[in-house]
Amino acid sequence: MKSALLAKLFHLYSLKWLITRPVLLGVRTLLVQDKQVLLVKHSYQDGWLLPGGGVKRGEMLDQAARRESYEESGAQVGKLELFGVYSRFTNYMSDHIMVFLSEDFTASFTHDFEIESVQMFPLDALPGDMMDGHRRRVEEYIRGELRPRYGNW
Repeated sequence: MKSALLAKLFHLYSLKWLITRPVLLGVRTLLVQDKQVLLVKHSYQDGWLLPGGGVKRGEMLDQAARRESYEESGAQVGKLELFGVYSRFTNYMSDHIMVFLSEDFTASFTHDFEIESVQMFPLDALPGDMMDGHRRRVEEYIRGELRPRYGNW
């Protein structure tokens, strides 16, 4: 069940983008073990996603990936490598996403208030309501495409 208040706040925040047209930098982490990928579902947005979020001022990209992985899934990430850099130009913003890969993590599946659910999914049975850009990253991983990659989210 989506939080109506968080969904409304998310919508209002996205209206701000119409005016400010921001350039955003975010991180996502592809957490894969035993032929399964860890995904999260937000309380204010539909669909399954790779854990991640915005980079804070003064924060290194790998630190942001580790922090967001922990906040959204309880994952303690060990070895981390750059998977790819992607861009998305929607909702009046320029969104740039650094995707990191880790096959070395432990997850407690605890999460903060914005996450509704955390779950591991087999790579060959991804959820039907997985967000498109996130699904493409997992499919690139499955195909073993060269890294780091870059392109459209």
